[in-house]
Amino acid sequence: MYKALYRKWRPLTFDDVISQQHITETLKNQIKSGRTAHAYLFTGSRGTGKTTCARILAKAVNCPDMKDGNPCLQCDICREADDGSLTDIIEIDAASNNGVNDIRDIRDAAVYTPERCRYKIYIIDEVHMLSASAFNALLKIMEEPPEYVKFILATTEIHKVPATIASRCQRYDFRRIRQQDIAKRLEYIASQEELRLTPEGAAMIAKLADGGMRDAVSLLDQCSVCAEDIDAAAVSNAAGIAGRDHLYEILEAFADKDTASALAVVGRLYDMSKDLTRLCEELILQLRNVMLLKVSPDTAEGLIVCLPDELERLRALADRLELADIMRYLETLQACRERMARVMNRRVELEMSFIKLCSGIPEGVEEKNITVSSGAGIDKSEIYDKIRQLESRISRAAFAAADPPDSRTYQPQERQVLTASTPPPENVPAVDIKSVRDEDMTPCDKWEQIMEEFRRINPAMAGSLEGSHASTFRNVIFIFTPNRFFMTLFKSNKENAISLSRAIFNVLGSKYRIIARCTTSEDEQRGMAEQLVQKAINSKIETAVENNNNGQEN
Repeated sequence: MYKALYRKWRPLTFDDVISQQHITETLKNQIKSGRTAHAYLFTGSRGTGKTTCARILAKAVNCPDMKDGNPCLQCDICREADDGSLTDIIEIDAASNNGVNDIRDIRDAAVYTPERCRYKIYIIDEVHMLSASAFNALLKIMEEPPEYVKFILATTEIHKVPATIASRCQRYDFRRIRQQDIAKRLEYIASQEELRLTPEGAAMIAKLADGGMRDAVSLLDQCSVCAEDIDAAAVSNAAGIAGRDHLYEILEAFADKDTASALAVVGRLYDMSKDLTRLCEELILQLRNVMLLKVSPDTAEGLIVCLPDELERLRALADRLELADIMRYLETLQACRERMARVMNRRVELEMSFIKLCSGIPEGVEEKNITVSSGAGIDKSEIYDKIRQLESRISRAAFAAADPPDSRTYQPQERQVLTASTPPPENVPAVDIKSVRDEDMTPCDKWEQIMEEFRRINPAMAGSLEGSHASTFRNVIFIFTPNRFFMTLFKSNKENAISLSRAIFNVLGSKYRIIARCTTSEDEQRGMAEQLVQKAINSKIETAVENNNNGQEN
């Protein structure tokens, strides 16, 4: 059966691990001197060798024929450890075994001595996924484990590991693997697998791997079935990324403020089923190179990541662009990349960002008049003004349709809806609400008509006024309702008050200040609540008695 390359070429000794000499040398010295710790914590980004080094360390401390700190790979313990059948090396995935009971099983099993090896070793991968109670259960056994037990924890998110756990471990930080080391390792694997990998293809894979060896070998495996000669173009096609010419065509469109050209490239790449998210990431990386060349042209060559033939094109872009523009491009594209993970249509998100970049709009700024450059310099501001005028006319027409037809007595554009929080018109005397008595009010005989109008305008809110009545005094209408829920809705949402004011005006033909009052007293409300609680208690008692009787019958 075919075995994936990243599994087939996983390092088996410390000497095979690349770019982590600061860790592998330390571990080898500990093993040779017999001064290994009882707990280790390996942290770093994906594909940098954390789990691999944990497995090598577990083999090396138990290997009876250890050679210079490395396992011999020939004894029964090494062979069984490599094929996963050695019972004294227990590997646990904390992402799927993150409960307190899983850790309690470890604690209970730790009291038993190893079957064949010198040490019983627990490798807990993605340890940051453990729950808080699981970490608490792990804490005691890690603090004082039996002398034959060792723990190796691995995580990509060290900030999620409690300090009480981290302080009991020897911590080792794994670095991202250098691109030149990844490329060299890929060329070796390709030679052993009889794959035709060009140096440009290896450099491209190393760049896309972003410091992870596993990602690089997996991409090599993918490319091996897509093309006989694995060069930069084959890698681009297999990974679904934009070719290098497409990237520079887009960047030059940014510099020329040519929106049409930039969007045309996106259209071509979309038709070719290219990954637009990866395209955004590639543009960010290239703009980083341009930024470094702009601020430090003499020393940037050692910091930038590009193919050798791209350096001159990057220098030309750096000469054309101002540093402020480069920073704006990076800010906009990074925000676009973050949003692309959440939006439904990534193409639209990317095209919006390209329009912003070509139009000179900073990220997070909304422009009323956006002039989009399409190569011909067309000014769209007049079109936007016409659209806003039409929207304004439509809005006024809809507003007038809901009001009384007599425009001589009421003009929609001058309308002011009065609510409990707004003062009455200047020509109407103000009313002291506190001084108004019940006998001063006049019952509103058209309240049912107002309610029907309110149901038409705001049916969702009208239900909360069932059972209510109203009275008027001068320019004030008092609404009495038994529903306290209406009081909350009336005060919390301004639109509810506006729609009620409009219904009152449509029926009564005048503007009124609205005062809402609840007719249910606090004692009555409390009594209703007590009745509900007592009803629930009685229901539970009846259920318990019924269950008890059923148990006795059985």
